[in-house]
Amino acid sequence: MIDATTFQEHRRMLFGIAYRMLGSVADAEDLVQDTWLRCSQVSTPIDNPVGYLTRTITNLALNRLASATATRERYVGPWLPEPLVTRPDATEEVELAESVSLAMLVVLDTLSPLERAVFVLKEVFGFSFKEIAGMLEHSEASVRQVGHRARSHVRSRRPRYDTPPEVRRQVTDEFLAACLGGDLNRMMELLAPDVTAWSDGGGKVKAAVRPQRGAKNVARFLAAVLSQPMADPRLHAVDVNGRPGLLLTVAGRPDTVACAEVADGRITEIHIVRNPDKLRHLATGRRHTSASDVTQS
Repeated sequence: MIDATTFQEHRRMLFGIAYRMLGSVADAEDLVQDTWLRCSQVSTPIDNPVGYLTRTITNLALNRLASATATRERYVGPWLPEPLVTRPDATEEVELAESVSLAMLVVLDTLSPLERAVFVLKEVFGFSFKEIAGMLEHSEASVRQVGHRARSHVRSRRPRYDTPPEVRRQVTDEFLAACLGGDLNRMMELLAPDVTAWSDGGGKVKAAVRPQRGAKNVARFLAAVLSQPMADPRLHAVDVNGRPGLLLTVAGRPDTVACAEVADGRITEIHIVRNPDKLRHLATGRRHTSASDVTQS
């Protein structure tokens, strides 16, 4: 069996695997608990607790992904992951969260469930193909092939930004100030000409059902959103999955989380999460989730 101390030592790793697999804070937390329940009930000795825990949560995540396929097909508008909101200017935490940015999670979501599992276990958490093959009950050769295919897919699509964190924060803060001041010209100056903004309302709140592209369109879209009447709106500077962002609360409750990718001093991508189901965890105590919660222990 696996004792509580051993489980707690690896809890962060387990959450990190499940979150990258599912893109959902709530589902990842559920699977961590399910993993503990299953492992705590095993009465026989376990030679490799880390491998057993990893195998258990990975297979639970694969099952959850399979059951979510139909729901995803009916999803209204762009799908974005549930955001992890952390304290701003926590340099170490930002560095730890680089592999879990919303942009990266969106790329991972284009992989098949098996490709996603192999990529996360190999590229993020450093398990060998042999270990992964044992966890997933596939041959090592097939897992290696899946891993190479997944890595090639991610490399061709993943955002490549080497902008220092302090520059990202400065550009994001300047853009936020321009938005609050209604300075459309300054907003467009800070946006890359080919900028894209995705907004996820899940069909439950107002959001663009298609990505907004181009500096002028994105600036006007954001200006229109911020001009809507709201009850006691407040903007909070936060980090969202290791990127500078903002949390908008309305009447004291989370309404919108947004983050930006920056390259060459301009914003190239904006991800906006408004689906209330994806912000529920922020209202129940995980607003300042540590970015280290999604790294290996």
